Amino acid sequence: MNGTAHMLIGAGVGFVAANSYQTDPTTTLLFVGVGAVSGLMPDIDIDGKLTNRITFSHKMIQYIAQLIGFLMMIYSYIEGSGKEKWVGIAVGIAILFISTKITQRRMLTVTGVGVLIGGISLQEPWLLLLGVFIMIASFVPHRSYTHSLLGLILFGVIAHLFEQSIGIEGVYKVAVAAYASHLIADMKFLPFNRRGVKLFLPLTSKEI
Repeated sequence: MNGTAHMLIGAGVGFVAANSYQTDPTTTLLFVGVGAVSGLMPDIDIDGKLTNRITFSHKMIQYIAQLIGFLMMIYSYIEGSGKEKWVGIAVGIAILFISTKITQRRMLTVTGVGVLIGGISLQEPWLLLLGVFIMIASFVPHRSYTHSLLGLILFGVIAHLFEQSIGIEGVYKVAVAAYASHLIADMKFLPFNRRGVKLFLPLTSKEI
């Protein structure tokens, strides 16, 4: 399944959750956005080889890295104070600059390092772990650990900490459900998937 379909399914999960929680318009947009991003996250491990199913182009990865850098600058300016604010902004600017200069895989690595540093400087555990997640994704093969229960669990921890940070109930459930929807949509039981997901790595590499 391609990236657009995964994003739409994730956004749909967020919209259904918003209706369930009867959220206001702003929170509804947040739920839809979290669902869309979470539905795409397993494919952040893409390596661009023709032998793999490509769902993110090189340009898309660049845009994601640049968006992360921009959001880090805004978040650091609003939430940071003193030295931490300027460190966060500097890291965001560095991500914006480096994203135009390096290859797809290493761009992910640098982005992950930048997000991790931002998490440390802003004292946000969810941001730190998101950096770790991105860094891991930059080194593993496509449809491996990010498409496994381990990836889902790690992302769930990130989502739980994010929900605690912003204090909006339901964000965790939306993120986990949208991420899980990606894994289900990539399984072999669906007729349009020639490959499945290695859900139980590292115990077994069998695709399901």
